[in-house]
Amino acid sequence: MPAMTAVVASGFDFSQFLEAGRRKVEEALDGSLGPERPESLREAMRYSLLAGGKRLRPILCLASCELAGGDAALALPTATALEMIHTMSLIHDDLPAMDDDDLRRGRPTNHKVYGEATAILAGDALLTRAFEMVALRSPGVPPERLLKVVGELSLAAGAPGLVGGQIVDLASEGVEVDLDTLEYIHLHKTGALLQASVLTGALIGGADDDLIEALRTYSRAIGLAFQIIDDILDVTASSEVLGKTAGKDLTADKTTYPKLLGLEESKARAEALVSEACEVLNPWAEKAQPLLALARYITSRDR
Repeated sequence: MPAMTAVVASGFDFSQFLEAGRRKVEEALDGSLGPERPESLREAMRYSLLAGGKRLRPILCLASCELAGGDAALALPTATALEMIHTMSLIHDDLPAMDDDDLRRGRPTNHKVYGEATAILAGDALLTRAFEMVALRSPGVPPERLLKVVGELSLAAGAPGLVGGQIVDLASEGVEVDLDTLEYIHLHKTGALLQASVLTGALIGGADDDLIEALRTYSRAIGLAFQIIDDILDVTASSEVLGKTAGKDLTADKTTYPKLLGLEESKARAEALVSEACEVLNPWAEKAQPLLALARYITSRDR
């Protein structure tokens, strides 16, 4: 892809950046859970939290903190919190009352291993631990910045974000919806937490208003592009590659971008959104290499 070639030519090693960020996040996640009782709760929390994955949300948080001139180490507790919220959403999304899936990240879903009641409570525990990570385990970050971070996470995780998106998603199964409704679902169910990942890191790093607004546009664009690619992969990739059940959207009779626009136009839409995301960061291009590469990675991934 030409865009990715430009990143490599600039001397920025995206693969090394991604792997270093993933290792840093995995280590933080492994140490983030205390002696929860009963042990069965801790096991269920760890089962899903440490199940692997791309860790894009925490990596976006760390990268945006550095772009704002901050120390990424100060954003690591918030980055961990973001992955906890994301994991909660996956556990709950897989439940029989929601998307009813048996496979996640190549393993049986949480409720298939621990039962529905424990899965629900493990998700609840991860969600509340996320706010603990920000409020009580973020030494060195000014309290006024942490307050803004808590606000962003609350909006992303609640009714204005992924909960609201999930409600509309469930209500849209088996019915015809238009493009505006589809984008509403994607911007809330998936995009809200991706946007929070970018904005919280920038807030911890002390970003000014101009950078915050640019990152708001950037994150909205990549959030929508990310879900468009997910829709495409649900049609084109296998369960083995995805690590989750392929073809679920078709089985549930959900409206997706390929269903509305076709595969080629959906891919073009995702590419246009990534171009928009990169363009808005032009004034910070030299320092924004990680975020630019992450945007381009979204449309080139195969899972």
